[in-house]
Amino acid sequence: MMLRFRSALLALLLALLLVTSAWTETVMVPTRDGTKLATDYYVPATGGPTFPVIMSRTVYGRGGKGMQDLGRAFNERGIAFVSQDSRGRGNSEGTDPCFADDGWGERQDGVDSVRWIRSQPWSNGKIGTWGGSALGITQVLLAGAEPSISAQSIVVACSSLYGQLSYQGGVFRKALCEGWLTLQNSKHIIDLWHSHPTYDEFWKGLNSELRAQQVTAPGFHVGGWFDLFNQGTINNFVCRQYHGGEGARGNQKLVMGAWVHGIKQEIGDLKLRDNFNFKLSEYERRFMDYWLKGEQNGIMDEPAVHYYTLGDCTDPNAPGNEWRTAQDWPPLPINETPYYLTEAGSLTTEPLTADSKQVTFTYDPADPCPTHGGQNLLLPAGPFDQRKVSGHKDVLKFATPSLDQPLEITGAVRVELFVSSDAADTDFIAKLVDIYPDGREILMLDNIQRVKFRNGFEKAAPLPPGEVGKITIDLWSISLIFNTGHQVGLQVSSSNYPRFEKNPNTGEDLPREGNLEVAHNSVHLDKTHPSALILPVRVK
Repeated sequence: MMLRFRSALLALLLALLLVTSAWTETVMVPTRDGTKLATDYYVPATGGPTFPVIMSRTVYGRGGKGMQDLGRAFNERGIAFVSQDSRGRGNSEGTDPCFADDGWGERQDGVDSVRWIRSQPWSNGKIGTWGGSALGITQVLLAGAEPSISAQSIVVACSSLYGQLSYQGGVFRKALCEGWLTLQNSKHIIDLWHSHPTYDEFWKGLNSELRAQQVTAPGFHVGGWFDLFNQGTINNFVCRQYHGGEGARGNQKLVMGAWVHGIKQEIGDLKLRDNFNFKLSEYERRFMDYWLKGEQNGIMDEPAVHYYTLGDCTDPNAPGNEWRTAQDWPPLPINETPYYLTEAGSLTTEPLTADSKQVTFTYDPADPCPTHGGQNLLLPAGPFDQRKVSGHKDVLKFATPSLDQPLEITGAVRVELFVSSDAADTDFIAKLVDIYPDGREILMLDNIQRVKFRNGFEKAAPLPPGEVGKITIDLWSISLIFNTGHQVGLQVSSSNYPRFEKNPNTGEDLPREGNLEVAHNSVHLDKTHPSALILPVRVK
């Protein structure tokens, strides 16, 4: 009797399991060149017989518990899920090309996978894509090649691999690229990327912004001010929202939080307010269900943009530290206000009147200024206090007087410098810092510019030694209120290592044994050469 009871109970549990669990299978999906990609698919056990599908193409392994849990969660919503190892990764055939075969090139693995899904008896033709970071990049590239995608959820992904992943300001992003590729057992890509230091046809094939008009997919874009793809997330939204093809244009959503490459409250040397989080999973669910299932949940009637405005994290009465909404990006009327650098180390909105002023420092690539925070992945990331490194011999510091009222900036920040050097080539770094009343120099944004690429990244144009040239350092974007009593700070250097590869000062693209030379670099600060920090100040 007990045996019959156990058998009946087991049968009941199995029946319940069949009702609630997914049907899962692994197949090798062929691509146009015959390479086969390891693919798992999860189909709801009830409903159908056809379902909308969400696909995730990954470099990190298609079959882990996280992907299995994701498949079950999508199945519970009546959505089939496809998880695939990209070429050369996991159990997929081929050699890892690191995104080169994920877009619109000779091999189009993402497109081939979508067409395979559409041919399956359990697919109703509505296909969305999902994922963050590398999984977001595969989506971004796919959208420029495949016009039938119904929706995309893209978290922390770049829009152009040259300017936002491998080379920023024409400088190799050393710690990120070498570290990440080594961890992925794809060190062969390092030499490949080293061999393309200019923005050439190789990189144009990995710039989704050039394909915006071909994109037809609605998209949900998530990024963070301290994320390594800060500007890429914004660019993905902007180019599709305003310049995308039919279906994409006007159907994008953007969420920008005060986050690093992940969502957490304590970042760098700051602790965010308790409201730092955002209900991303709920928002994403509504967005995807609207476009894949036709669920009328009101998501597209809501503002297109949600963004977090930072403020003084230690003063409970400080302005900022709040979520805001807008219909567009940029979200507010702004006045691009120049803060001129002076020989005395100040930042002023008054035009410079001196005839000839400059400050000079020595940059030795054998002793570069070390990285301390910023938009990193494998290095400590976020808004760290720069006093640990700002005393380095190749760092110039500038600051406004203490503010007598809050100063709000929202949008793109840049630095325009008039520079010269006695070297064949060199770099200039800029850091935007929020100087707290207690002296902390909290890093908010930073970037770099190689002098020989001051006129563009397609072709080097060396600046003759001693000659003055203008460079623009794009610091990307932020929304921030400098509180009363704070100072706006700018730090200028020629190194930030190993976040960025050090310039050997010889004109060569990369350092090597025996090619490091000392440079004496100057920033010019006079009425003819008005070097300035340009801030997007909110119009009141």
